[in-house]
Amino acid sequence: MKFFIDTANLDQIREAQDLGVLDGVTTNPSLMAKEGITGKANIINHYKAICDIVDGDVSAEVIATDFENIIKEGTELAALHEKIVVKVPMIKDGVKAIKHFSSNGIRTNCTLVFSTGQALLAAKAGATYVSPFIGRLDDISTDGIGLIEDIRLVYDNYNFETQILAASIRHSTHILECARIGADVMTGPLSAILALLKHPLTDSGLAQFLADHAKAAGK
Repeated sequence: MKFFIDTANLDQIREAQDLGVLDGVTTNPSLMAKEGITGKANIINHYKAICDIVDGDVSAEVIATDFENIIKEGTELAALHEKIVVKVPMIKDGVKAIKHFSSNGIRTNCTLVFSTGQALLAAKAGATYVSPFIGRLDDISTDGIGLIEDIRLVYDNYNFETQILAASIRHSTHILECARIGADVMTGPLSAILALLKHPLTDSGLAQFLADHAKAAGK
């Protein structure tokens, strides 16, 4: 499973990259604003800076919601760097745009997906990635992990090449559950990735090892 980090924070992206497990980045205007990145020129430069750090794909989201402007914005974003994947919302004109992009060699990430039917449409249109938001579904007492499982079944039934990108990851358990089901990618905060490192037996075992080594070295 690929590990993407969902942020616009360059320090966090560098930390995940240095860890050696990062495969890509997803970001959006909200995450940009959170980092104080505003204005078209600054946003474009920030996308380029992210591409310079990571080795894999970088999802960059369009703001437009009508077909013509989604195409215009998406084409501009894709031209910024070969790593850019155009993030398009799951709406009627978004699906039409995904078909246009896929027919013209531009990779896409269909975002704001909350149902198997939406994921099916995205795959039919040729999306490179589909992003089901499992955390947001959990927030309203709906089974987000179950959605990943259903999409996996449908995609495998018909050999769709669209990759399932589990989004709105909240914690390490989400990551592990998605891995068990067979999500192709997960995207989440750095904290969720780092939490996979932790286990109390690892900590206590290391402490005991170091204590034993110190005793042996003191003899």
